[in-house]
Amino acid sequence: MVSYSPTMAAIRFGYGLSPHEKQGERLDDLLGQLADGSRSEPMFPRGGIDEARQRADDLAEGLKEIRAINNGGERDREGRKLLQQKANQAFQRDAVARVTQAVFSPYGFYERLSGFWFDHFSVSAYKTLPMRLLTPLYESEAIRPHLAGSFRDLLQAAILHPAMLIYLDQDRSAGPDSAAAQNRRRGLNENLGRELLELHTMGAGSGYTQTDVRSAALVLTGMTVNDQYEMLFRPRLAEPGQIDVLGVSYGGRKRSVDDCLSMLDDLAARHETAEHICRKLVAHFIADEPPTDMIKAMVDTWRASDGNLAKVYEAMVSQPRAWSDPGRKMKLPFDYVVSGLRALGIDRKSWRDIMSPDGDSADVADNTTAPAMSTNPAQNPGSASGTDSGSDMFGDMAKPAPLAKGEAVPGATGNVRKPGLARSMTIAALKRMGQPVWQPPSPAGFEEGVATWLSPSQISERILWARKAANSLGRNIEPKTLLQNALADMARDDTIKVVQQAPNRASGITLVLSSPEFNRR
Repeated sequence: MVSYSPTMAAIRFGYGLSPHEKQGERLDDLLGQLADGSRSEPMFPRGGIDEARQRADDLAEGLKEIRAINNGGERDREGRKLLQQKANQAFQRDAVARVTQAVFSPYGFYERLSGFWFDHFSVSAYKTLPMRLLTPLYESEAIRPHLAGSFRDLLQAAILHPAMLIYLDQDRSAGPDSAAAQNRRRGLNENLGRELLELHTMGAGSGYTQTDVRSAALVLTGMTVNDQYEMLFRPRLAEPGQIDVLGVSYGGRKRSVDDCLSMLDDLAARHETAEHICRKLVAHFIADEPPTDMIKAMVDTWRASDGNLAKVYEAMVSQPRAWSDPGRKMKLPFDYVVSGLRALGIDRKSWRDIMSPDGDSADVADNTTAPAMSTNPAQNPGSASGTDSGSDMFGDMAKPAPLAKGEAVPGATGNVRKPGLARSMTIAALKRMGQPVWQPPSPAGFEEGVATWLSPSQISERILWARKAANSLGRNIEPKTLLQNALADMARDDTIKVVQQAPNRASGITLVLSSPEFNRR
């Protein structure tokens, strides 16, 4: 019997408390979000999957026309620039919609799992121009529909989605003895085979060899993407003959897509895969150093249920340790921004009225792709892992942050707002904090550990965000009300005291959003 806490359920397993939501009182309410979330339509990609697919088709046709002109000896720079601008604008709108999906959704556990699995099966929207449009589709088509089903189905959907095939260069891979390699001098690319074993299934150090990596890559040959960014199997690219991976033979006289599917099924069923995934789940939700007893309980459930992920999640949240020792995990920037907007009471109406008064969900005038702050503190000047006391997270916040040109002025009348407030408080802020939406630094995704995110530079960015939120979004909120909205019964006495002593409303709100409890889960 676990000691269920509605507050901890929202903070540890969701995106935080919201004054617009009533928290469930039972463990079944948390688990019920899995089914409810899967039935809900996400806010991204904008216009739905059909419209997003049409945008991808239009981009494919546009690039094809440009190639035809280039083949004639001319370079259509303006045409390329226009296509790039449209793709970037669509991506930024989808990225803002991804944030608002997490802010507005009442199914925080489901949303957190979607983020976890996207990071596990990482792809980046900035690999190629088409990936700007394919990455939102990847999460909505491959990840979200399968995250509460069998791991086997999720693995197949993620690995064989066009976004993954492009991101890890599988669309350029051909078997050394295939017809395509002989005629076009096209070679084997091992990227997907390597990450499939090292990241997606068994995990590093689990017993596979470099020979297994190469063999897995050979089995995957033939899986590619056509000119309309759709997955298909091309036998001319496939390595002929039998191929052994971890002692199992695939293929034969004639290769087919079934060889790839069989290998994925076998990898999904391996004990090493269950251990790797369960360890990552516990490290994501509970603690950087996952308790071994929790991992064992989840692995046992995995094996008994044949990889039923809903059962595995239930095993995790049914452990007493899932409801003890709050604050062991640091919120990643995405979690921090979303939970901040939720605590401030941002809903669809206030989003339209305050964040985006023009009715759009993003300011797309700025299509720059400036590099984000590194998630490695050693790569950020003046950055180092801070102490765990949390005392330096308050600092001198009595002075409100300066306002950007056109931004809402506390106490002012009229619609004096910065047009880009929605983008500034979401995707632009996340870029500065080091976790840009759908842009992981590598196939391994974003770092999870406290040491990565508890640094002076990271905390400075969060305080800056908190000050801006206080000035632009918190003018009608009392700090003590926000403290209750954000932390409920998990606010510490010293935090309550400091907030009560704030010299003004903006400073009090900033203190709440910068407190140690709010930055942890």
